[in-house]
Amino acid sequence: MKRKIDVFGSTGSIGTQTLEIVRNNPDLFELEMMTCGNNIDLLNKQINEFHPKIVGVANEKQRGKLKEKTNITYAYGEKDILETMAQSRSEIVVMGISGASGLMPTITAIRNKKNIALATKEVMVMAGEIINEEVKKNGVKLLPVDSEHSAIWQSLRSGQQQEIEKIILTCSGGPFRNKNKTDLEKVTVEDALNHPNWSMGKRITVDSSTLFNKALEVIEAKWLFEVPVNKIEVVVHPESILHSAIQFVDGSVIGQMGVPNMKLPIQYALSYPNRIQNDFKRLDLFEVQNLTFKKPDTTLFPCLKYGYEAIKIGGTMPTVLNASDEILVANFLEEKIKYLDISKIIKQVMESHEVVFDLNIENILKADAWARIKTQEIVDNLV
Repeated sequence: MKRKIDVFGSTGSIGTQTLEIVRNNPDLFELEMMTCGNNIDLLNKQINEFHPKIVGVANEKQRGKLKEKTNITYAYGEKDILETMAQSRSEIVVMGISGASGLMPTITAIRNKKNIALATKEVMVMAGEIINEEVKKNGVKLLPVDSEHSAIWQSLRSGQQQEIEKIILTCSGGPFRNKNKTDLEKVTVEDALNHPNWSMGKRITVDSSTLFNKALEVIEAKWLFEVPVNKIEVVVHPESILHSAIQFVDGSVIGQMGVPNMKLPIQYALSYPNRIQNDFKRLDLFEVQNLTFKKPDTTLFPCLKYGYEAIKIGGTMPTVLNASDEILVANFLEEKIKYLDISKIIKQVMESHEVVFDLNIENILKADAWARIKTQEIVDNLV
């Protein structure tokens, strides 16, 4: 029987790669529901090819561009999409929406008894404890899609959670790993979007260059694998061949290796607990020859340090960390701030925040909104 799938963010990087896997495995997977933000032209093409039962778009304004079909249920705006999700017969939801906007769809999908293939790390950063409680309460699975967390998840099949001594979270170091502060002062948007190993969306590519993405992944790993943050070690690995590893209590280190390719972790989440044949490029160790590892420079790239600080403080601080960065990266991409302003302003916003430790969705969303307003105010005063 085909596994029915919902794809949230079907026109983004994760969404399009997910659909490629569905296209290549028509006997295994079937599209039930897809949602999209703004790229309606691509969404129309996807609808024609994959014939979903339900389609959701970000708002009513997009309706004029959408070529509606009589055999499809349409939803417009978040409220309508979340209510319509209950009609989906899917077994698994691929959450590929970027940023904090993935939070409520994830919670709603879990409450509708759907497994989550999670690519939106901000969901766990903002509400990891709440998500874990909902997953247990509703008896569903949380399947990591990030390459690093998928590697940890796969490695964990060699042991048990209580046997983890340390998680080794690898990091390419981005395009600026060999630069100095003077170099970083001159970084342009084009420079930041030129990742040496991975092809990703704009925000995550910029975040990878500042190591902010790794800060989010540290927090996500803490909640996904339920380990103390002091057991998560970030290692810069420029070749991006070892995607992450676990050191167990007996000293064994089990990791997952492969060429950089996001389709592999997406496919594994969709097919779990089985593996399926594909034509992805294989790892040739003779071609690779050398693998290098070094400690991250948190003086030059302090965003990683702020991630550790935020999760140690807890409460709403991780939400504030993420929301501030979302606003700052958007401003950087529009060339309204300089590259080094990103880390400087994140620190200012974190220092200004009065942490709320009584975590619920309402308080998380309030903190998210506060951080966005506060961050933009600081940016506006710079200009």
